[in-house]
Amino acid sequence: MLYAVVLIGMMAILLAVSIERSLRVKSKADFVLAGRKLAWPILVFTLLSSWIGSGSLFGGAENAFKNGFAALWQPAGGWVGLLVIYLIAARARRFAQYTVPDLLEARYDRFARLFGTLAIVISYVGITSYQFIGGGDILSLIFPETIDPMTGRYIIAGFVILFTALAGMKSVAYLDVIIGVLATLTTVIAVPFLISAAGGWSGVRAALPDSHFTVFGPFKWYQTLNYFLPTLLLLLGNQTMYQKFFSARSERDAKISVTGWLIGTLILETVIIVLAVVGSAIYQGIEPRTVIPVAARQGLPAILGALLLGGIFGQVLSTANNFLFSPASNLIHDVYHRFINPQASERRILLWSRGIVIVLGGVALALAVFTESVLKMMLYAYTVYGAGVTPVVLAAFFWKRANRHGALASIVSGTAVSIGWNLVAGMESTSAFIAFTQEVDAVIPALLLSTLLLVGVSLATAPPPEEKWRAVMAVES
Repeated sequence: MLYAVVLIGMMAILLAVSIERSLRVKSKADFVLAGRKLAWPILVFTLLSSWIGSGSLFGGAENAFKNGFAALWQPAGGWVGLLVIYLIAARARRFAQYTVPDLLEARYDRFARLFGTLAIVISYVGITSYQFIGGGDILSLIFPETIDPMTGRYIIAGFVILFTALAGMKSVAYLDVIIGVLATLTTVIAVPFLISAAGGWSGVRAALPDSHFTVFGPFKWYQTLNYFLPTLLLLLGNQTMYQKFFSARSERDAKISVTGWLIGTLILETVIIVLAVVGSAIYQGIEPRTVIPVAARQGLPAILGALLLGGIFGQVLSTANNFLFSPASNLIHDVYHRFINPQASERRILLWSRGIVIVLGGVALALAVFTESVLKMMLYAYTVYGAGVTPVVLAAFFWKRANRHGALASIVSGTAVSIGWNLVAGMESTSAFIAFTQEVDAVIPALLLSTLLLVGVSLATAPPPEEKWRAVMAVES
């Protein structure tokens, strides 16, 4: 009963705040960027909560359950990426637009905007889909007699779509402070309790193979790149992150928030891996991705377990909100308002925004129904975005010579190779090439081709005019 009360309470609070905030949404800037008024403490936790979702709590846990501490290569890509983001945050706030495709058109041209939008929508709808899977697993665990995992996905999808459509960015940013604090504190406190339940650290070591405690685990060294690179690339180009920076009250707030975000992710993602490894020593016959919710339900004191599940549930809902809201804002701002109806009123834009949220939420639900491995879907979505969008975003900030021809070649090739490679890898292994695609993740060939074409085509064609790079790359005097 306690677990049910915490989860229902979490959903009720989120919905109540969403309704209250929706009454304050008067413009596109309110819906998309929370009025550009977020201070750095709010930014830290909304960045943390939008980043730590089912990808970490279910995909990362699935990885750690199967492979041990080598799963840390997955979040390590994000940690490295944050060091680079520290240099970008203030510039992103100074640019102060709405979406990443805004940046792509300002720096390159409208075709970069369009194809960048396509890559973002494909990737982010995939990310939203496995948030529905994670949320459905939690509901099934708490209400096993009435809700199965598939039914749970439908319930979570309906709630998130409603939650997101009501108030956009305003519906989540302030609640992320509570969600982020709750998730961080409860996961850290849970570690010694779960280790004790496993019979101490010696019990954990005795129950698991030695490879679980090595740097590379069961992987060849280059296979760790299959986990490191997609996370690194998604973070470096992550539109939800840039939208948070665009929402910041000032450039200073944007930059300070990155430091807090880095500290938070180092702590929270490491603790998630530890919990999953320890849990794998205790719970052998479970679905690997559910190890942390199962540990919270069965291996912790009731109040701590309920709060941990509430924190996990809140993180999943927050991430689903962010990654559903983000591609919807792309389609309304970068396609509808930019090309179809530039004279649309604020009221019409808000109406279309909410309609697109509902449509994309339905597509994400369809994907969730036919997806079982959160880890595989996570890596696929990260790779589409990381190879298709991130190279041109970084070049926009750091390389004056990058031009529209190179950007378009990079976006199209990175997206196409990511999708095509994964399609081939899903086939029955009847040739050496198919076997190779199953061992080497799409991120390596997709990133290589995307980067080579960005550099090669840009150098082989005329340089961009100065006004194309100055507005984006300008720094304080």
